[in-house]
Amino acid sequence: MDHYFERLKNGTLKLHALEQELPPLEAVKVRRTYLETEQGISLARIGSFTMDIDRAVKRNIENMIGAVQIPVGVAGPLTVKGEFAQGSFYLPIATTEGALVASVNRGCTAISKAGGADVRILRDRMTRAPVFATRDVGHAKEVVDWVTQHQEELRKTAESTTSHGRFLGCTPYVTGTSVYFRFEFDTKDAMGMNMVTIASERLSEVIEAGTGARLVAVSGNMCTDKKPAAINLIEGRGKTVVAGIALSADLVREVFKTESATLAEVNYRKNLLGSARAGSLGFNAQAANVVAAVYLACGQDAAHVVEGSSCITSAELRGDDVYIAVTLPALQVGTVGGGTGLDTQKECLSLLGVSGGGDPPGSHAKKFAEIIACGVLAGELSLLGALGARHLARAHQALGRG
Repeated sequence: MDHYFERLKNGTLKLHALEQELPPLEAVKVRRTYLETEQGISLARIGSFTMDIDRAVKRNIENMIGAVQIPVGVAGPLTVKGEFAQGSFYLPIATTEGALVASVNRGCTAISKAGGADVRILRDRMTRAPVFATRDVGHAKEVVDWVTQHQEELRKTAESTTSHGRFLGCTPYVTGTSVYFRFEFDTKDAMGMNMVTIASERLSEVIEAGTGARLVAVSGNMCTDKKPAAINLIEGRGKTVVAGIALSADLVREVFKTESATLAEVNYRKNLLGSARAGSLGFNAQAANVVAAVYLACGQDAAHVVEGSSCITSAELRGDDVYIAVTLPALQVGTVGGGTGLDTQKECLSLLGVSGGGDPPGSHAKKFAEIIACGVLAGELSLLGALGARHLARAHQALGRG
């Protein structure tokens, strides 16, 4: 090991190159031990893990030194009545925020007591939007017209790059001499960003050759990936999912210790008016909490919580009862690829019955999205109830959260 330390110190060997000379597990150990020596600290806990290192260093991370641990709890049973997810599920939640699992669990109780949440996927398409430079606005219009007239050629080109994905079309956007094409794809059980990026790059080459436009970037931020954006809220990205539940006045009192009218008022004044006054792109109580926690547990790209949490929560009084729904326009999930093959994340997906590819293809990712949406609904119900009953601070204090 001293031989490698000396080379790392004098710069003849780079930290990222250790796997070229050592087996992955040994490379991770050398890298971590070198940092411990250089910084005078212990990384022993980071060095304790159970995942398949060979897979991780090849597909998920560079310069690996170990792994951090996040506690995982379960909320449930959560009764779901979807087109792909039907039955009761225990939702894996990876979080360091005390009271979150308890909160979601209470919402799950209400949903299950009410007979289960209805949930439907309205749209399902992953996007990538390259940006092209044109000579002038006349040329920009010519480029848009050319792409519009060559949809079948573009479809064949895109689908030649993947054995799973399908090209669904594109929408053009022009800003001065910049032209953006928001390509849309069906990526089946994969979240699909790698798939659509590779296909979009090939499509861009065809457009360049056919129009004389110059590709500036394969992602022009009209996608819009990992950034708050109204286009995702309006047009959707990934899966657009809606889940709702009718709660009787008696059930609201039993589980949440408040009234239906109070839930509706909290939602109106907090989630709708408060969010509008703040200029928020999310009109909800805590959707990001549930989306992020399930994403972490199940090997999703955590940065997609930006789009996944752009949720609108609605509450409609029906006599003494209330109907509460969540609309998630841009929920991006996958059950194959990315972090879904890591051992602990794969186990969490297996807990939900969605690990790996579904039969038919795409059914596992859709089932997963429906379960997450119902989990978000559970979280919204619980927090609205806690605020309505003025129990929020008390719950955090009781669970020892400062």
